[in-house]
Amino acid sequence: MKTHLLTALLALVFGFAGAALWSLSGLGNPQLRDFLVANPEVLPEMAQALQQRESEGRLAEVADEVAAPFPGAVLGNPEGSRTLVKFTDYACTYCRAAEADVQRLIAEDPELRVVVREWPIFDGSEEAARMALAAAEQGKYSQFYTAMFALGPPSPATVEAAALEAGLDLAQARQFAGTEGVTRELAQNMALAQQLGFTGTPSWVTGSQVLQGAVGYEALAEAVAADDPA
Repeated sequence: MKTHLLTALLALVFGFAGAALWSLSGLGNPQLRDFLVANPEVLPEMAQALQQRESEGRLAEVADEVAAPFPGAVLGNPEGSRTLVKFTDYACTYCRAAEADVQRLIAEDPELRVVVREWPIFDGSEEAARMALAAAEQGKYSQFYTAMFALGPPSPATVEAAALEAGLDLAQARQFAGTEGVTRELAQNMALAQQLGFTGTPSWVTGSQVLQGAVGYEALAEAVAADDPA
């Protein structure tokens, strides 16, 4: 009975393939099985650890690509020795909430380079993402990025207002926003996010670590510190 229960729980958490592998592995000894049946709350932790390990393995295949920014789409020190990558969407309330953490990290660490990957997954946010890359092309990415989050959810009006606040040449920006290079960047960011197993924004990469969600200042600071080349 206990064996069947454990297998069912493992199938639920890891999928049936994982449960089958567990059954065949010889790791399901009675003592360990009894412990897991008595403490099923550890299974989600096991699943999270497995997901983290798998994400880190996938990151190893695309790490250089992930850390290479669209020209100009960088916050903090563009030449910094530590890199934090943020996959973001201007319509994402959690991305907006995380901005205070990002700005605090930048203020406290002159060696921090924040690479922003525009990943517009919410309805209506693609126009803002395209304009952000146009701002990067004009050397005014951080100004647009900050203004866009401050102005609230993206709409044609708020995108234009953020562009004007950032001091963009609007005609040039609109033309650039529609180019194949911008379309290719957004498609690449989507592909990278999928490769890393991200399910939403914000998502983060630093060093060999991946994180998802508004994890807070402490978690981001700890992850960035672990990427210290010294």
